[in-house]
Amino acid sequence: MARISVISLLAGVIFSPHATNFVKPLDYTSTQANLDAVTLSFSRLVLGVQLVLAGVQLPSRYLQKEWKPLSLLLGPIMTAMWLTSSLLIWAMVPHLSFLHALAIGACVTPTDPVLSNSIVKGKFADKNIPKDLQRIIIAESGANDGLGYPFVFLALYLIKYTGEGGLGQGGGARTAIGLWFGETWGYTILLSVIYGATVGWIAKELLHWAEEKKFVDRESFLVFAIALSLFIVGTCGMVGSDDVLACFIAGNTFTWDDWFRLETQDDSLQPTVDMLLNLSIFMWYGAICPWSSFVHNPVVPIYRLIFLGILILLLRRLPIIFALHKSIHQIEEVRQAIFVGFFGPIGVSAVFYIYISLGFLETITVDGVQRPDVEKLGETLTVVVWFLVICSIVVHGLSIPLGKLGFFLPRTLSRAFSSQGNNEAQPFRTEGRVRTSPGEVLRERNRRRGEPSGQSTPDPSASTLTRPVYRIGGTVIRDAEAGTVTPVERSGLSTPPAAATDRAIRFSDERG
Repeated sequence: MARISVISLLAGVIFSPHATNFVKPLDYTSTQANLDAVTLSFSRLVLGVQLVLAGVQLPSRYLQKEWKPLSLLLGPIMTAMWLTSSLLIWAMVPHLSFLHALAIGACVTPTDPVLSNSIVKGKFADKNIPKDLQRIIIAESGANDGLGYPFVFLALYLIKYTGEGGLGQGGGARTAIGLWFGETWGYTILLSVIYGATVGWIAKELLHWAEEKKFVDRESFLVFAIALSLFIVGTCGMVGSDDVLACFIAGNTFTWDDWFRLETQDDSLQPTVDMLLNLSIFMWYGAICPWSSFVHNPVVPIYRLIFLGILILLLRRLPIIFALHKSIHQIEEVRQAIFVGFFGPIGVSAVFYIYISLGFLETITVDGVQRPDVEKLGETLTVVVWFLVICSIVVHGLSIPLGKLGFFLPRTLSRAFSSQGNNEAQPFRTEGRVRTSPGEVLRERNRRRGEPSGQSTPDPSASTLTRPVYRIGGTVIRDAEAGTVTPVERSGLSTPPAAATDRAIRFSDERG
């Protein structure tokens, strides 16, 4: 399913003003500000639905049972991902302060739940990824998506109150840290957790009651989780809390007793709605992505962007996961650590944080005009994060199909070459006496009738032939002198060469 994101992105590019101009996002929204607002709301909607469904997929009391590995993934590992990404961005983007790099790195720190769920679903995941590993990846991507707020707003508050000497702002670093603890952790994070858990629990009890009273039909029952996600996104958005994290908590609380998950695990409606939303969002991204700014921009040349994309995909997550994988019991092998470290995609959540950050940066003004340093930061953030999103969608979306191709192609070629080589092998032959004319056959039959029972004297004058030995179905059994028998090509009737033999052919109408 991950490759669908690449196909959808490509379709969006084809239909966009960059190609056929069938889809005109800027014409639909009139202004760039409206386009940004639509993209933010669309991303928020997709994340909300995706995270409620992700929470529902997890077993009963999963967050409570697996709090230790989740704490490791959401604490030191996520912090290391933020710092590593920020250092790489700071090193590769010229004339960028480290504080600004922290803001950009925070946008690409969360692993995207949309692409992550695409990777851990399907036939490949069922055959190659253990269930426990699938679940911890889903749980991590769902939780760290909402926990990106503290990383983003720590950098943004510091930029606002300490950048350029706090020009136009008062309070300094103390105010920034106070707002970070009070607004970000208190109002945004803790309130969303409490709200999500409360709404999820009430929704579970109401659905239980409605099901017992037969007040809900099957169709309404199946879409209840999607309706729950829309309710939480709307209400949390009204109060300005973290609706993304609230959706994930609500989904997990909603299936705390495993009842709803077991009732809907064989249903295809929720995955279908989920897939349609994912197709739509990636097509929209393909249409609105600032493709031309990757090459033509005043902040970073394209070759540096390419190197940055490679470094982020390789170093952002893989080293820290590999170093700490023994502390996560779901990761049992080194290759699983490599898989978890590599598949930490950057996608919808990063685009979501782009527009959250741009909206905050617009509030940093001096005399009604946006401060020059944050204006440049907004441009740099847009170019860098969008480029990293595209890199991740393409690389992570094509990794599994290309991996399958690399696994099966050598085997297919080997079989083809082996079959071609076997065509040149000679069949081994068995000696058997063959009568070459009807007269000889009749004479032999008459002679046998005149002999006593159980005795047979071979006719030395009879011609003999060697014949290939065939399996039923027509394949020739090859020469076994080397000690092995190999499959060969299908063969029709052939004229066997002459050779000596002592065995006579007997016909079905013969009587001993």
